[in-house]
Amino acid sequence: MSLDQATVRRVAALARLHVEEADVVRLQGELNGILGWIEQLQEVDVTGVEPIAGGGGALRWRSDAVTDGGMAEKILANAPDREGEYFGVPKVVE
Repeated sequence: MSLDQATVRRVAALARLHVEEADVVRLQGELNGILGWIEQLQEVDVTGVEPIAGGGGALRWRSDAVTDGGMAEKILANAPDREGEYFGVPKVVE
């Protein structure tokens, strides 16, 4: 499949892209190159190959429980200032 310049202009208009007239020929070559790659992919024999869209398996469910994370020490280890089990911040309102 090959695109002509009129089709390139139409695709640009549908995509709401402003393409200068001087760039139409360059864009035509690039789009025809992409379509050539797609044609090459269509020639590949994929009989017997399972599709892998979606990861191929069911997702594991986890319990919907509220926790504190259980790692306050790890989180506060990098805090510039701490007050007990909380981040220490400067007072901004008096």
